[in-house]
Amino acid sequence: MKHTTHIPRKRFGQHFLADGGIIDAIVQAIDPKAGDPMVEIGPGLAALTQPLVERLGALTVIELDRDLAQRLRAHGQLTVIESDVLKVDFAHIFAGLGAIKLRVVGNLPYNISTPILFHLLQYVEVIQDQHFMLQKEVIDRMVAQPSTAAYGRLSVMLQWRYAMENVLFVPPESFDPPPRVDSAVVRMLPRTDAATVDVRCLSELVQVAFSQRRKLLRHTLGVWLEGKNFDGAFNVQRRAEEVPVDEYVALAQAVVQ
Repeated sequence: MKHTTHIPRKRFGQHFLADGGIIDAIVQAIDPKAGDPMVEIGPGLAALTQPLVERLGALTVIELDRDLAQRLRAHGQLTVIESDVLKVDFAHIFAGLGAIKLRVVGNLPYNISTPILFHLLQYVEVIQDQHFMLQKEVIDRMVAQPSTAAYGRLSVMLQWRYAMENVLFVPPESFDPPPRVDSAVVRMLPRTDAATVDVRCLSELVQVAFSQRRKLLRHTLGVWLEGKNFDGAFNVQRRAEEVPVDEYVALAQAVVQ
């Protein structure tokens, strides 16, 4: 696909991948197969798009930047959705691609990466796997274990629903312009054994728990549970980071019941 000059736009958090070796490593990690129903978020200058579509045969891309979207439409193998990804209905894409679970990939804008991850959480039933380039610090939080500084709301909400792995480190010089942070690629596989839980309840519960993470839970979650008239057993003489994911999920189930 012919490239013309495009000036990266700060408001879209644009940092374009430019390292051929890193691109090859990401494609190898994704392992695209011909006919896979794949969606790429933020294709940008198509550095990852082109090697993916060469293997897939066709690819759906979501691009907010009007100039880039227009350029991508000139590529005969791409279906371009010009939109803010937070407004995209992935269930609709799933239905349109023949009801085969989607593979979702992308170099996510770092300024809205967490909202994108939570947006996709509601479509997990139609997704086969996800591979995202993110700020390394965010991925550290995603995969963090209890009783560590990185363990928090993001860890709990995503580990409840996905098995996740940090698969590749990406230095700033791999991008144009280089970001001021280290990056990495995460693999996210929806868990088939995930407990059924009221997502709103779990989200609110975890948000309250980590709202003052240095304090014992009796000052935060304990008060919240009293407000819910919860009379079950839960040890609030701990800090939020000491509670495993499964315990938060079980508590959310008990609160709803």
